[in-house]
Amino acid sequence: MNTALATTTATTPILRRDTPLLHHCSLTAKSPVFRLNGVRFGSCVQTVSKKFLRISASSQSTSAAVNVTADASIPKEMKAWVYSEYGGVDVLKLESDIAVPEVKEDQVLIKVVAAALNPVDAKRRQGKFKATDSPLPTVPGYDVAGVVVKVGAAVKDFKEGDEVYANVSEKALEGPKQFGSLGEYTAVEEKLLALKPKNIDFAQAAGLPLAIETADEGLVRTEFSAGKSILVLNGAGGVGSLVIQLAKHVYGASKVAATASTGKLELVRSLGADLAIDYTKENIEDLPDKYDVVFDAIGMCDKAVKVIKEGGKVVALTGAVTPPGFRFVVTSNGDVLKKLNPYIESGEVKPVVDPKGPFPFSRVADAFSYLETNHATGKVVVYPIP
Repeated sequence: MNTALATTTATTPILRRDTPLLHHCSLTAKSPVFRLNGVRFGSCVQTVSKKFLRISASSQSTSAAVNVTADASIPKEMKAWVYSEYGGVDVLKLESDIAVPEVKEDQVLIKVVAAALNPVDAKRRQGKFKATDSPLPTVPGYDVAGVVVKVGAAVKDFKEGDEVYANVSEKALEGPKQFGSLGEYTAVEEKLLALKPKNIDFAQAAGLPLAIETADEGLVRTEFSAGKSILVLNGAGGVGSLVIQLAKHVYGASKVAATASTGKLELVRSLGADLAIDYTKENIEDLPDKYDVVFDAIGMCDKAVKVIKEGGKVVALTGAVTPPGFRFVVTSNGDVLKKLNPYIESGEVKPVVDPKGPFPFSRVADAFSYLETNHATGKVVVYPIP
C-alpha cells in the first residue's frame, strides 16, 4: 500500500495506536487512527512500519455446536476478513487484531455465528460501487446470524442473549457497512434485525436476509398478488429459490415456473415450481405461455420481456435492462424478516444452503471463489465463525 495523505471518519476502524508517526504530526486521544498492513492512518501524514499485522488462517472451532453466552466478556480485538484495496479474491486477508466495533445507541453488538456471501459482496470488493462505497479498509459481508451481546441505550426490542439475523447494511450500495459480517463481531441497527426463526440453525438463517428481502421487495414492486403467474429465471439461485417459495406460499401465485440446469430441476419443483424448465434444453422465448411477472435473477432481461403478458412486469437483478423491465437495489428492513418469520417457522419457506458449504471461517477466500463461478445452489454460507 502506498503512503499518502488520508482522513478517517467516525466509522473508520481503530486497529492499533502503536506505530510512530512522522515528527510533525500530533494526535490527541480522540484522533481517529488505525493501522493496517503496517500503515498508520490518521488525519495527518503517515509513515510505514516494518511490523505487519499477524495473519491467521486457523479457525478456533471446528465443532458444529455453537455456545455463545451474552454475559461473556467482549474483547477489544477480533479476527476478521479485511481488504484494503479493490480487486480479486487475493485482496482478502484474515487479520487477527481488528478492533471490535463500537455500538451506537440504536445498535446492538452481535457475536457472529454464521455469515453468508452474496454477488453484491464480490462486486463491491471488485470496486464496482466505489463511488458510493464506505471508506477502505473494509470488513465485507451483508448477511449475519448470531447472538446479541450488547445493546445500545435506545434499543427497545432486543436484549442480550437474543438469537438474531439481519442484512447489516440498510443500503446495499450507498455507504454500506465498513464493518460487515465477516468478523467475530458486528454492530447492527435495531431496525434491521429480527429474531432468528426457531426451527432453523444459524447457518441456515445467515443465508436468508439479503436474498429474502430482495425476493420480497421485487414481488412488492411488481405488484404481485394472489392469482397471478410468475416465471423465475435462475430458480435454484440464492434469490430465485426464495422467489419461488414466496410467490407460491406467501403471495398465492396461480402458477410458478422456474428455470434451472438439468440437475436442479427437482429442487425447484420441491420449492413450489409448477413448471421446471431446463434452460440447457429449452429457450424461454419458445414457451407457449405468457406470465404476469418475470423475475430475472440471471441477466436475461432481453428475453424475459418477450414472455410477459400485456401489461406484465419484469424485474431484473443483473445484466442489461430492456424496457419495460426495471431494476432496484434492495433496502434492508427488519420488518420484512419479521413478516416472513412465520412462514419460515411453519416450514412453508425453507432456506437453501449450497451443499459445498458451509465453508469454515478460515476458507472465506475459497467461498468467494466458489460464489464467483455463478454455479452455487442457494446460498454460500460461512460457518462457524470463531
